[in-house]
Amino acid sequence: MEVKEAIRRRHSVRQYREIPIEEELVVELEKEIAAINREADLHIQFVRNEPKAFQSWLAHYGRFRGVSHYFALVGRKRPGLDETCGYYGERLVLRAQQLGLHTCWVALTYRKIPEVFTIDTDERLTVVIAVGHGQNRGLPRKSKSAEAVSNVSSQTPSWFREGVEAALLAPTATNQQKFYLTYGADGKVKAKAGLGFYTAMDLGIVKYHFEIGAEQGHDIWSS
Repeated sequence: MEVKEAIRRRHSVRQYREIPIEEELVVELEKEIAAINREADLHIQFVRNEPKAFQSWLAHYGRFRGVSHYFALVGRKRPGLDETCGYYGERLVLRAQQLGLHTCWVALTYRKIPEVFTIDTDERLTVVIAVGHGQNRGLPRKSKSAEAVSNVSSQTPSWFREGVEAALLAPTATNQQKFYLTYGADGKVKAKAGLGFYTAMDLGIVKYHFEIGAEQGHDIWSS
């Protein structure tokens, strides 16, 4: 499955089958995590066979069931950490989708189990991502229009619209989609987060989707 197809097929899944993830898939995910940690100076960790984090009333409130595997997105405390975790966390999410697994970003409705992952004194846990074999494939959600989140028009290049359309498929906290993408006269794109919780992390997720949809590298962004 190509990553563009993974973007189209991937939906948030909250109920999982209580079975292990196949070892060959674990190997592929660990390889991706190692590559991301080197590239982005992160400390993402893969927690497996640990159900306690999703057995609290918070998890039940969030309608999670059967979660025992998750990615802990940890990184060194620094400006831009949330956006970085969003960008590279979504890269990991889409790799999991390509491998036939399901995922869900989880910000609040879980309990931290400190003994199952490592957070150094200069690091912070941002969020976790549930992963495993879903009981279903999830459902599409309502989305804003391309015009509501960007300055796309008949005057902007086709790759920009394709990037915006991919960005609209990005998961955001409570589906808030509080971002705006502006195509500039210099051919660069400015991405701005709106006001709200986890919008910086959402922006990282959105930027990764945009790059895939537009088939542009990371240098497409203007400061």
